[in-house]
Amino acid sequence: MSEYKAKVTTETRGKFGLTIQVRLVSDLKKSQAYYRDILGCKVDNWGHAERDGMTILLQQANSPDEVQPNALSKKRPDYPTNWEGPDFGWDTYIHVSWHDLDSLVEEVRGNGGYIAVEPFTGTHGNWEFKNTCIKDPDGYNIVLGSMREI
Repeated sequence: MSEYKAKVTTETRGKFGLTIQVRLVSDLKKSQAYYRDILGCKVDNWGHAERDGMTILLQQANSPDEVQPNALSKKRPDYPTNWEGPDFGWDTYIHVSWHDLDSLVEEVRGNGGYIAVEPFTGTHGNWEFKNTCIKDPDGYNIVLGSMREI
């Protein structure tokens, strides 16, 4: 593949724009209601679920068998710190501020959402992290994560 790679200078190099995650769901109307009512997203009839910097495009699967949340990834001993990877599958990772994480958990819980993994803390080198996991109706894991320097 490298033989086809053209030499691109930084002046002509294009830029990637906003990234929107596409998610196959088993029941589009149910998912739209979840992202609107539980997560507080603005949801349109196209299937866009948007809140702050998060955008997910919900699409109706042809069959429930096509809805496949990510499995747990293999542990890696070669990360730059002593972390070897998550302990559950991640479908979406959303950076949030340290101070917002707990209030977002309480908002989701208060709206009837399922907190699959309660907030927990750990360290990566000189950084402390705090993560939690929200599970949507199709079993997709939405990880909210924050970091701060120790």
